[in-house]
Amino acid sequence: MNHDPVARAAMAVRAHAYAPYSRFQVGAAVEATDGRIFAGCNVENAAYPEGTCAEAGAIAAMVAAGMRQIRRVVVCGGTGAACTPCGGCRQKIREFAPPEARITMISPQGAVLVVHTLADLLPDSFGPGSLS
Repeated sequence: MNHDPVARAAMAVRAHAYAPYSRFQVGAAVEATDGRIFAGCNVENAAYPEGTCAEAGAIAAMVAAGMRQIRRVVVCGGTGAACTPCGGCRQKIREFAPPEARITMISPQGAVLVVHTLADLLPDSFGPGSLS
């Protein structure tokens, strides 16, 4: 059993994913720099490109609570294979997390499958500092 509270939040929210088309439920949780945990799940839509990813939902919850910095992210996918954030979510994470932030992918049962830094997943990224 995984006792990491961020992993447990990602596992728990995955059960609430709305995935009637792909049947691929994903949960994600972000830990803000103040230690608070925010979770989100994927929400599909009959107009396929209009769905939202779990990571985007977790980030939106964090921002809605007034936080602006991510310490780490945990993604819980629907199979035994690592479910890495899509390209768009990698960029969304980069908006609020430094390149050295850890992104952990876990199984539905909580086993750690892969751990990467954001820099591993999004090398030479374009972030907020790129605009100054």
